Amino acid sequence: MAILIDGKKTAQVIKEELKEKISSLIKDGKPVPGLVTILVGENPASLSYVTSKSRSCVEIGMLSKIEKLSSGIGEKELLDVIGKYNLDSNYHGILVQLPLPGHINEQKVIESIDPQKDVDGFHPVNVGKLVTGHSTFYPCTPYGILELLKRYQIPTSGKHVVVVGRSNIVGKPVANMLLQKKEGANSIVTICHSAAKDLTQFTKSADILIAAIGKAKFVTSSMVREGVVIIDVGINRVEDSSSSKGYRIIGDVDFESVEKIASYITPVPGGVGPMTIAMLLKNTFQAYQNFQSGN
Repeated sequence: MAILIDGKKTAQVIKEELKEKISSLIKDGKPVPGLVTILVGENPASLSYVTSKSRSCVEIGMLSKIEKLSSGIGEKELLDVIGKYNLDSNYHGILVQLPLPGHINEQKVIESIDPQKDVDGFHPVNVGKLVTGHSTFYPCTPYGILELLKRYQIPTSGKHVVVVGRSNIVGKPVANMLLQKKEGANSIVTICHSAAKDLTQFTKSADILIAAIGKAKFVTSSMVREGVVIIDVGINRVEDSSSSKGYRIIGDVDFESVEKIASYITPVPGGVGPMTIAMLLKNTFQAYQNFQSGN
């Protein structure tokens, strides 16, 4: 049976580490890191995510603000709000909760955020730095994946990592991060997607398989080899009449069958998910340190 990679527990450890650092700042009478989250509209899922992020900030002593804007706000008005926070020295990280209403150009919004405050790691400047191996803000979910591998002492150097999925949020950045010639990376990386005629020929050769395709229980035991490390990024809602919510969340991996042959595996929920917010806080703290040092 596989060893469970506990993202919830690891995320809490990271929060405690950051809380200790922020406590030291407060003792020394120094300002604390600040994160502003901009929410456009009343999307319940987005509101839940934003509230959770803000709660985590408060939990570790970080300054937090949620800027709630009407779904009918014009693009220029939204850009003006972002411009205001670009200049506000109390907030070192700016996060615009996606998705945005259809009349707003998401890419234009992302590009309007000061790259030094882009703690989501989506600005083209930071994406470029990531690809070329320079220090930058990593997108939070891929960053969380690398942190889990590091903290569970799972070797990556020279290992074949197969990434199933090519999104700009997970697939592409995690592949680029693992390619870098540095500690905690230096992997041989293959990216698979829907154009592959037979995914199994790739997934069966993986030492580490990262599933980020958005299809419930897509990866089965017949698709992987014994001893594989499984990182399941999927968050799929399926009907479940036995649940009070009427649904449950499952991953892209058929956990029950794959767990029996994998060496390590992340559960869903409780695996990669909690790490995303933890790494957002870590990025915000890094943005604060950069600001204080004048970088």
